[in-house]
Amino acid sequence: MSKTAWATTYYHFFMNALKRHPSLDMSYFPAEKTFDATKLKNKFDIILLWENHPWGSPDVLEGIKKINIPVICRINDAHDAKIKGKIQYHEKYKIDHYFGYMPKPFFYKYYPKTFPYKEIFYGVEPSLYKNLTPFSKRIKSKILCSGAAASNKLSFRLKDVLRGEQSMWKHYKLRTKCIDLPYVDYTSTLQHEYINDKYPLLLMKYCSSISAHSLYPVIKYWESTAAGCLTFMEVTEKNYANILGFKNKETAIFINEKNYKKLLSEFIYDQNNPKWAEIAQNGYDYTMKNLTNDVAANSLVELFKEYVK
Repeated sequence: MSKTAWATTYYHFFMNALKRHPSLDMSYFPAEKTFDATKLKNKFDIILLWENHPWGSPDVLEGIKKINIPVICRINDAHDAKIKGKIQYHEKYKIDHYFGYMPKPFFYKYYPKTFPYKEIFYGVEPSLYKNLTPFSKRIKSKILCSGAAASNKLSFRLKDVLRGEQSMWKHYKLRTKCIDLPYVDYTSTLQHEYINDKYPLLLMKYCSSISAHSLYPVIKYWESTAAGCLTFMEVTEKNYANILGFKNKETAIFINEKNYKKLLSEFIYDQNNPKWAEIAQNGYDYTMKNLTNDVAANSLVELFKEYVK
């Protein structure tokens, strides 16, 4: 995994947080097409895989069934498990347990219920969220919305519906609706200068931001609160975002397709109300206590202990 890749949220968890954990002695191996797993025998307690797919993990782990080392594997998108042939790697990699920030109900919608899975919310590297810009010094007149979005064009929507579970509208419906509002500043995932480790700096420019994903909560949810933003967070029965533990109007503002305009406009037309800064601070405190990479590393270590006696 390269730190030059745009997804440095993953880099910091795997390459920094796990390495600094006092209970772990990490060794890293480059992801070639084929890896001889037999050379790990009697040297390691756990094999940790980047993903159950040869994008970041080897396509072949030679001799994996000949060695008695538990295999723990991160999962990325669950909805493309069948599309990308990920399920076949369960036996191919001899995976014992999966983990990721996808809610369990969403994971088991696409994977067999016999596959053990643990929710671990990694992604916030504490060092990137120090020295926050004071809430009073940030942009108030606009609300930030960033990341991928769908298109409102009819031609796009007609094509998009054919993509099934890959549909942009399925994933980003509310986010796409939000960016049409005149007081929302939108930036796409990469078309700006604040990529990689600079992303927190973009968040810190604004008092408030929108974190919306219609199928499950994404890292953006706890990145936004970690940056001290008043976070308008899509939380519904459908996307299971309540598993994160945020509380409506205490640590975040919960939005959905019915109330988002009302709640966003309440902030815009009452910008100086001190309750917004209080909610933002509470969200920051909750995140730094419960949703950092170090907390996630502790959770992963507890999983390792289930397999190492």
